[in-house]
Order: sequence, then structure tokens, then C-alpha cells
Amino acid sequence: MSRIVVFGNSGSGKSTLALAMSADAGLAHLDLDTLAWEPTTPPERKALAASEAEILRFTESHPDWIIEGCYADLIALVLPLADELIFLDLSTEDCISHARARPWEPHKYESKEAQDANLEMLISWIRDYPTRDDSCSRPAHRALFDAFTGKKTRVTDPQSNPKSD
Repeated sequence: MSRIVVFGNSGSGKSTLALAMSADAGLAHLDLDTLAWEPTTPPERKALAASEAEILRFTESHPDWIIEGCYADLIALVLPLADELIFLDLSTEDCISHARARPWEPHKYESKEAQDANLEMLISWIRDYPTRDDSCSRPAHRALFDAFTGKKTRVTDPQSNPKSD
């Protein structure tokens, strides 16, 4: 059985890695962005209990899975079920470069233009990652990584391939 969690800053490559691993190993894939937010404008986080219920439905429906996201509060809910953790701990400059090159994410934006209109806000969010004190911050991610006792990998080089570990 494979139950993998991939997390890190925005632009660190979580979705790219998770989708590749999902396809390679036949794992069900869950992007936490799809269940962390209410469909409102401006967006608001869902209640933690509502997101937890959706995560549990997913994990109970799939024996093998990969879950990815930046929400330490949501990841903490699934860590007791995970057997592997991958922390994409890239530099902010690498993450910004990835964000600028990101293809359209139709599950998040109605068009590439709408996604690009959000780019400067995303870059600001990425830059604040090391110093924020919320559940999507580097300190929160580092605490998750340090506390996990199963197989874990911390990736700091965007050219390395954690799939081969």
C-alpha cells in the first residue's frame, strides 16, 4: 500500500510531482486546494471539520493515494494514515520561477488569463512563506516534517527527483 503526502510552498512543484507519481504508481490523487476553500468571492477557508470529512471520504475510498497541498492543518489530519512524506522545501526564488511558468490550472481558474491576473498576489504569498505564521508557512511545514516518524524526504533542489528514492 502507498499513502503519500507531498507538501511545500506554492510553486514548489507539489501538483507536478503528485500527478506524476499518481500516474506512475496508479495512486488516487487529491489536491487539497479542491476542498480547502468555500466557493465564495472573495474565497474563504472551509471549516476544518468540513475539509476533514472530505479528506476521510477520499482516504476511505482509496487504499493507495497521494495527497498534496500547503495546508499544515489539513495535512496533520492525514499524517496518521500516511506512510511517506515528501517536503518540497525549495528556495522562494525557485518557487517564484515555477509560479511564473505554471500552465493553466483549470480546476482552480476559469481561464489562463484569470490565473495570470492572480500571479502578483501569488508571488507575494510565495515570498512571505519563510516568515508567515499560518498553517501554510515554512515553520508549520518544518514542524510537520520533523514530527513525522515514517519514511520522509526533504527536497531542496528543484532538479532532484524524489520519485527515485
